[in-house]
Amino acid sequence: MTKSATSLLLGAALATAFFLFYTSVRRGLGEGPARSTPPRWTQEKVEDSVRAAAKKQAVAKWEEEEERKDVVSSGRDEQMPEQQIVMPATQQQEDKPQDLADLLQRASTADRTVLITALNEAWAAPGSFLDLFLESFQHGENTAYLVKHLLVVAMDKKAFDRCNAVHPFCYWFRVEGMDFASEQKYMKGDYLEMMWKRNRFQQTILELGYTFLFTDVDILWFRDPFPHISPTAQLVMSSDFFVGDPNSAGNYPNGGLLYVKSCEGSIGFYKHWQSSRARFPGMHEQYVFDKIVKEGVPAHLGTKVQFLDTSNFGGFCQHGKDLGKICTMHANCCVGLENKLFDLKNVLQDWKTYKARIAVGNTDYFSWRVPGRCIH
Repeated sequence: MTKSATSLLLGAALATAFFLFYTSVRRGLGEGPARSTPPRWTQEKVEDSVRAAAKKQAVAKWEEEEERKDVVSSGRDEQMPEQQIVMPATQQQEDKPQDLADLLQRASTADRTVLITALNEAWAAPGSFLDLFLESFQHGENTAYLVKHLLVVAMDKKAFDRCNAVHPFCYWFRVEGMDFASEQKYMKGDYLEMMWKRNRFQQTILELGYTFLFTDVDILWFRDPFPHISPTAQLVMSSDFFVGDPNSAGNYPNGGLLYVKSCEGSIGFYKHWQSSRARFPGMHEQYVFDKIVKEGVPAHLGTKVQFLDTSNFGGFCQHGKDLGKICTMHANCCVGLENKLFDLKNVLQDWKTYKARIAVGNTDYFSWRVPGRCIH
């Protein structure tokens, strides 16, 4: 009887132990009663799965977007920098108008005036016009500040890259289907379209509310121009030959140096200028400007056109000999980039010599080295 009871007790103990072990195993395998929180390794596995799924979804979305971009941009040039706006042959795209507006805001003076020049690869190369142009501001009288308000408009990617290497405010102006990188000889190749597109770009600047002083990059700067421009002036252009009267339509205009105030009258004049191109097919914008000014600016526009005196704003065509008055020197009336560059280098050296003489009190007569290859 005692042996039988002992056996029963032992069997019950073994059964209880087996039940507890079995329950523990089931709970460890997640098959037991629900826990308040899953085991840590289970949480990590779930989180990894979620992250993997999210990443897979993001990659799929990115690949889909890239594929869409490739289809849209097929056959076009490489993707442009964020700051660039493509200018179609017909009109400016409005997809990123804030880029140009932002550059203008950062480059302009407090009264929304900006200095602008335009160039292509041939003019931007190291040791060429851009370097000489920028150097002249550093040696001029009260001209260094002007560079802080200069927007350089590049007509091709290499010019844009070169500009970014030496200057903070660069804008890539593209016209689809046209290449402005090489030297654009007068009235040859894409010269006409380049000049008219530049003209339309200037109108855009005015429409954005900015007054501009446009300068060709083959102009050297020696003095601040603004004391010679009336605060009430609307449109003032330089002259190849100045006849003595700033208000005379008989002056010979040169659009290489052009001051235009942003106002209703000047914007209206630019629209008139652009529309008049059709009346003079095959002619550049300077020729059309001369014609419409001689015809008389339409009275309803109320635009006053004036010209700059070559004794202050000279060029190789006509210039003053008094270096005490000169503000700028333009390599006009000169064919070939090498000829222009050769004479401009001499002009800058003459200016440096003049300043050195004045610094030591030497006021003896001193003027430009003439004749050069073009300057006379």
